[in-house]
Amino acid sequence: MEKHKVALESLDPYRIRNDFPIFERKIRGKPLIYFDNAATSQKPKSVIEVEKRFYEETNANIHRAVHTLSYESTVLYEESHKKVANFIGAKNWREIIFTRNATESINLVAYGWGLHNLRKGDEVLITIMEHHSNIVPWQMLRDQKGITLKILDVDDEGRLKLDELPRLISERTKLVSVIHASNVLGTVNPVRHVINEAKKVGALVLVDAAQSIPHIPVNVTELGCDFLVASGHKMLGPTGTGFLYGRYEILNEMEPFLYGGDMIETVTVEKSTWNELPWKYEAGTPNIAGGIGLGAAVDYLNRIGVEKIFEHEREIVGYSLERMSDFPWIELYGPRGNDRVGVVLFNISGVHPHDVAGILDEEGIAVRSGHHCAQPLMRRLGMDIAVRASFYLYNTKEEVDKFVEVLREVRRLF
Repeated sequence: MEKHKVALESLDPYRIRNDFPIFERKIRGKPLIYFDNAATSQKPKSVIEVEKRFYEETNANIHRAVHTLSYESTVLYEESHKKVANFIGAKNWREIIFTRNATESINLVAYGWGLHNLRKGDEVLITIMEHHSNIVPWQMLRDQKGITLKILDVDDEGRLKLDELPRLISERTKLVSVIHASNVLGTVNPVRHVINEAKKVGALVLVDAAQSIPHIPVNVTELGCDFLVASGHKMLGPTGTGFLYGRYEILNEMEPFLYGGDMIETVTVEKSTWNELPWKYEAGTPNIAGGIGLGAAVDYLNRIGVEKIFEHEREIVGYSLERMSDFPWIELYGPRGNDRVGVVLFNISGVHPHDVAGILDEEGIAVRSGHHCAQPLMRRLGMDIAVRASFYLYNTKEEVDKFVEVLREVRRLF
């Protein structure tokens, strides 16, 4: 506990906020309170400046020329792959494929591995709490390949029913695809346990780390997963950036997802051969500036320390739950323990979630209302939509106090 206290004190959200230009913005004359971090995070000056500097000083295509600008661009872009690899504990930087987002990364696995390796009767296991991006691609394979899609349920607090795993995993299970931290409830799932169970039958495991990578330390080597996906824009990086981690031997054997320029080694009119990793999966001119910006975001997270970010979020989410629990007209969802990232899902009795979000916006407070791209989970919890407040390293308790004050006003108005 003392260790946590020291780590928390060393993260000063007020100082950190100075690194983010958007917090100079006012909404209807009120300071911006940004509680929509599960949708996308804000960007520090260092990330913005790196992209700006690339276009002003270095802009050129990569891997296509020997001139100075192309060489410098290539080095910067490849260095970002290496930064991401080190950040997640990958053994080889060539195991990092840059994509547009976690959604594209999952589709890369579904098309590049699933279409070519799954057969009728094979099984893929997911959970009821998955983001749509980790449901729809496997439904596509079910419809095209005749595989069976199995679903692991959650309990009423939003924790996985791990006791059902032995019944759902069998010799026919070829892939388990599981979310690490829920974008709806903030639940941090015991993915290492899930991975261990999957490995007993030789199944591969994909971890959707879009909501965990920005908030908690993640090491793919320690986890033992075969694939891991994340979105750069949720971890202080530019929009349109993300990555897939895959074990080298699997990526080497998989088929490409996109075909065209730069992903080839040779092309004749008869046939083509593929480039080495990771370029085999990065067809065409990539988002070079965005990839370099993602590397800058990793640099920033490393300077702050992800462990400290997690401790800060736990403090903020715990304080929020404590304040909100005082009001019987607020219905809170999700686990009450510390095994969650900075997400609070709630509804106010008798008030539509969109109305709640609209009134909060009038006071400069940004939250999200809706189904949060997780309709199966929402239905499992007995609702269609709800309000989500999600926190990050630059949020403060004073912002939570203002947020709760406005919620009281919402209740009074309705």
